[in-house]
Amino acid sequence: AYKRFSELLPKEERENACSARVPKSQILTLPELRANPFQHRICHVFSTSESGDDSMSFEDFLDMLSVFSDSATSDIKSHYAFRIFDFDDDGTLDRKDLEQLVNCLTGQGEESRLSSAEMEQLIQNILEESDIDKDGTINLSEFQHVVSRSPDFARCGGLQG
Repeated sequence: AYKRFSELLPKEERENACSARVPKSQILTLPELRANPFQHRICHVFSTSESGDDSMSFEDFLDMLSVFSDSATSDIKSHYAFRIFDFDDDGTLDRKDLEQLVNCLTGQGEESRLSSAEMEQLIQNILEESDIDKDGTINLSEFQHVVSRSPDFARCGGLQG
């Protein structure tokens, strides 16, 4: 992990990799993130940058790798998946978050975009399935409840490297 992290730094900074921050643009070159539709959210969620530039320290990088590893528990994976899908960082998945989530999964192209009626029906179905307290949003425990009924989540449908 240290070798991979230091290789993202310019040569002159590699000997101080422990104290360096890798810019988001470099993190996004990782093969595991290059094609991930949530690459920007992943950087945002794992970055501890105080300037908000989504750069990563070595510890941030290790946190990200550990969550994506096969040995991470379903609870840990679902916790981070929830944070990644919570686009406005307000602690719930509301209609706007769900719409952005669907758009990320279906691609931004015109030919793959859902019509507003299809989007509305899909969001309605997601909320009917997941919104246990019927408040119009999905909180972390509701999300984890749905995930716990999906054995494939931790293995292939969730976060993996």
